[in-house]
Amino acid sequence: MFQSKARSLRRLLRCKHAAVSKASCSRLVLGIETSCDDTGAAVMDGSGAILGESLHSQKEVHLRTGGIIPTVAQQLHRENIQRVVQEALDRSGVAPAELSAVATTVKPGLALSLAVGLEFSQRFVRRHNKPFIPIHHMEAHALTVRMLHAVPFPFLVLLVSGGHSLLAVARGVDDFLLLGRTLDEAPGDTLDKVARRLSLRKHPRCATLSGGQAIELLAKDGDRRRFGFRTPMGQTTDCCFSFAGLRNQVTMLIKKTEAEEGVEEGTLLSQVSDIAAATQHTVASHLAKRTHRAVLFCKANGLLPADNPTLVLSGGVASNQYIRRALLIIAEATGLRLLCPPARFCTDNGPMIAWNGVERLREGRGILPPGVDVSYEPRAVLGLDLTAEVRAAAIRVPSIRMKIPD
Repeated sequence: MFQSKARSLRRLLRCKHAAVSKASCSRLVLGIETSCDDTGAAVMDGSGAILGESLHSQKEVHLRTGGIIPTVAQQLHRENIQRVVQEALDRSGVAPAELSAVATTVKPGLALSLAVGLEFSQRFVRRHNKPFIPIHHMEAHALTVRMLHAVPFPFLVLLVSGGHSLLAVARGVDDFLLLGRTLDEAPGDTLDKVARRLSLRKHPRCATLSGGQAIELLAKDGDRRRFGFRTPMGQTTDCCFSFAGLRNQVTMLIKKTEAEEGVEEGTLLSQVSDIAAATQHTVASHLAKRTHRAVLFCKANGLLPADNPTLVLSGGVASNQYIRRALLIIAEATGLRLLCPPARFCTDNGPMIAWNGVERLREGRGILPPGVDVSYEPRAVLGLDLTAEVRAAAIRVPSIRMKIPD
């Protein structure tokens, strides 16, 4: 009894301090994220204030194994999800009975990881008789910016991560027009694979970094002009992405350089920083050029507001500062403002899922009673697919000098 009253008092004081409405404070959502290798949870009120959160990262485990192994990720989710959710609740001072709903990622992602979060959440909502809100992972990434800024719909969003890359117009909380998507590998996956082929874990400055982080760090000391990789899909007039061909170009260069230096695979090359810089620059250029075409398509079809149109960059790869600067060049050249969530909200996290739940709860969209069975979907398109219409428009993108400051 005393603990329950103390929790309610702490929450009331938080609401008064934030000067938000009673209605906002009474709308409390627990968000749960297990789409890949991070177990995240957060409790949020209707104003977007994070009342409590917790995150268990599997990064160190997967660094040792050279990549994410789905069965290992699943087991680590199982071992940590109860603790992570309880920590978020304890830190928020909110009891399960006080929650308005539970929001959980159910698509897309690794099947074994999604299953853990969904199974836990469905047991939780049935035990506590709470509404359940299934969340599309990419929708959550797209809407995270609205948790931090008053961004009205519609806006253009570029989502880039280890498993996904897409361009879409966000017209509403659950209303998206898909302009482009990855056709093979996602940019984060490509950067990680290049880092592994370069054996960057052996580099003294990169031992504790993810592949993408290692590439970004070493690229700062490299010459991106030393190796001229072709930007993918240069003759294809759509907004889709392809990174597998770039990875093949890099792999061929690494093999050639190993032969020239007379070393075996797994040896750190003397030109590793230059290779990292050239790879990162080509990834950034590819993203920038496809986004430029998306902006032109939107303007030609009146899909963005005439006044103060916005480009949002989100997802794990959006933490890369070089890529952010490349997109800023495009935004400034086309008259858009660029908004990026802070790095901690770009990677997978509980608050972004809770916020998506808040937005859906506010509009009464996709809210299910606790007894409804829900399935997870490892593959799921975001919104209405307009990629064929974009290709048919055959928009030629004018050349912009991608002079990105290091």
